[in-house]
Amino acid sequence: MGKLDGRVVIITGAARGQGEQEARLFAAEGARVVLGDVLDEQGAAVAREIAEEHGAGRARYVRMDVAREEDWAAAVAVAKEAFGRVDGLVNNAGILRFNELTATPLEEFQQVVQVNQVGTFLGIKAVAPEIGAAGGGTIVNTSSYTGLTGMAHVGAYAATKAAILGLTRVAALELAARNVRVNAMCPGAVDTPMANPGLLDPAGVTDEARQAMADLYRKVVPLGRVGRPEEMARLALFLTSEDSSYITGQPFVIDGGWMAGVSLF
Repeated sequence: MGKLDGRVVIITGAARGQGEQEARLFAAEGARVVLGDVLDEQGAAVAREIAEEHGAGRARYVRMDVAREEDWAAAVAVAKEAFGRVDGLVNNAGILRFNELTATPLEEFQQVVQVNQVGTFLGIKAVAPEIGAAGGGTIVNTSSYTGLTGMAHVGAYAATKAAILGLTRVAALELAARNVRVNAMCPGAVDTPMANPGLLDPAGVTDEARQAMADLYRKVVPLGRVGRPEEMARLALFLTSEDSSYITGQPFVIDGGWMAGVSLF
């Protein structure tokens, strides 16, 4: 018996990184998954691999720009056509841009807002009624530890991640009567292409750059390392499964202790 046997879950940004690991873990735990992304080749390949490993009909890929309402409608339609219903959502898709706040172009700020904040809003709006109609379920939004504290040079990102926490709390209050639980994950640094673009071209990253990054995390993260996408997926599983059946409206920090404080030695 898997922790998600019989569940149907839509996961955005599932072609790689954290979303990919969530899709793989959820399928391993018995869920049927709809993977949404704009990286068609990679997303379709992950869906095929999941189907090959766990059985035909266990995964579907759909092209999905989370900032487009029509793409959300299409994803819900695919889930219902393939699996009959939707009872879970992981709002994972997101983008990160590094820039000094006063130097951030309006276009860049709005792009981050559209994907991170508007995408999360549209996901809740499109999927929550389906989850309620299915008898209840879960929504997991992906915020960030920067949504709870400050971090220089990621102003647009931090603003959207703080907004996601507000959306999570309001959605939890409004949807509780429909038996829909809504929580948020707040990761610190995670070793994915979004936070570490070097993963897209490992051959182009020098040993010195790798060592500098490792030294940085040893210095600022109490556990001494960057997080792994598999670790984030396990938290998403907890918040989607019955293990968290009495939890809603809450942020869950998963950052290796980064937010705990400053070490002097």
